[in-house]
Amino acid sequence: MKFFHKLFYFLRFKFLPFFKYANITYFKFMGMKIGKESYLKSPFITWPHQVRIGNYCNLEHHIIFKFDGIWCKGESIILKDNVFIGSNCEFNIRKKIIIGNNSLIGSGSRFIDHDHGINLGELIRNQLCPEKEIIIGEDVWVGCNVVILKGVHIGDGAVIAAGAVVNKSIPPLEIWGGVPAKKISNRKK
Repeated sequence: MKFFHKLFYFLRFKFLPFFKYANITYFKFMGMKIGKESYLKSPFITWPHQVRIGNYCNLEHHIIFKFDGIWCKGESIILKDNVFIGSNCEFNIRKKIIIGNNSLIGSGSRFIDHDHGINLGELIRNQLCPEKEIIIGEDVWVGCNVVILKGVHIGDGAVIAAGAVVNKSIPPLEIWGGVPAKKISNRKK
């Protein structure tokens, strides 16, 4: 048994650099654009050609990039440079999401840029879905388990408290939290 443990650790550390870049190579082959020194750890991506990740990004385990469609003009899920995304985040996108430089997204957060129609007389699943893009500014901190809904624009330097549900846009340098999210205070020097 000791032999297999030693062999496992030898192989793991000897070939670790290969495995670290293997999934990046696969996603690039599938049409995804990934900047230099960005790391992806076991994401689930429905349409890699719809995703662009900037330089120096760090994406933790079990992130879902779900583009609800096949074709559109250009990428629909865009992470700019130096973005951190915690584990178990979900991006359920039909139109577009842009996350600005140096932003931090806490674990378990959800981004959904569309709704379902709710008119009577027709099944909800068959109705057109209103959709609006989500834009997250630069240097934004989104806490754990935050839900950000369609049409939300978050200004540069804003902070969203853990567990918030954001259904309207947030100005720069403000701290918001709650369900639905409301202004708590401003950031101070």
